[in-house]
Amino acid sequence: MNSAALVGCTGLVILSALQAITQKPTIYAIARREIPSAASNTKPIIEPSSTDWPDKLRNLAPKPEVFLSALGTTRAQAGSFAAQRAIDFDLNLTLAKAAKDSGVKTYVLISSAAVSAKSRLPYSKMKGELEDAVRALEFSHTVIVKPGLLLGPRQDLRVAEAMLQTVAKGLGAISKSWLTDWWAQDTDIIGRAAVAAALECSKGKREKGVWIVGQADIIRLGQPPR
Repeated sequence: MNSAALVGCTGLVILSALQAITQKPTIYAIARREIPSAASNTKPIIEPSSTDWPDKLRNLAPKPEVFLSALGTTRAQAGSFAAQRAIDFDLNLTLAKAAKDSGVKTYVLISSAAVSAKSRLPYSKMKGELEDAVRALEFSHTVIVKPGLLLGPRQDLRVAEAMLQTVAKGLGAISKSWLTDWWAQDTDIIGRAAVAAALECSKGKREKGVWIVGQADIIRLGQPPR
């Protein structure tokens, strides 16, 4: 992997994992605000208006080989479900199409476990529809990372998630993580898994097509280097 572009709040975790790659690929990090601790091989693309992000992505030079999206918000942050969908579905899909137009070979989406376009739950249905839409773009490699509950510090943490995080961390502390790995993963592990999956694709270690990275794969791929 010589170059990669990424977008999304959790992308800070992905950015850290990308920066740790030995061969130091050029990293384009698209964001609304300045990105802390950007390494020398990171090229922040700061654009307050997310509607301009697709054009920014299309105009990158050299073109990225990999595009990783951890883009998402909450209904509370967005103000309504319609506003949330405009980001989680519409903007994500528009960026995926821009990546395809730019010649990106490997597309990585951080999605969620147990989502389906057939779901009656609006959030699950939306995430499932996005998965189906990016599959239809037919990148050489489409990687869909499907974690469970996200562990780790997050500014948008909701009450129910905070309670579940407390339970998960407690179980992890007494079981060395084996009681939580199947339903909750740390954001650091998810970030490393997303990058590791992208690397396997770019090195030709995976067949072309769609790769669903479930929670067992996340744990396997997301282990820190030894």
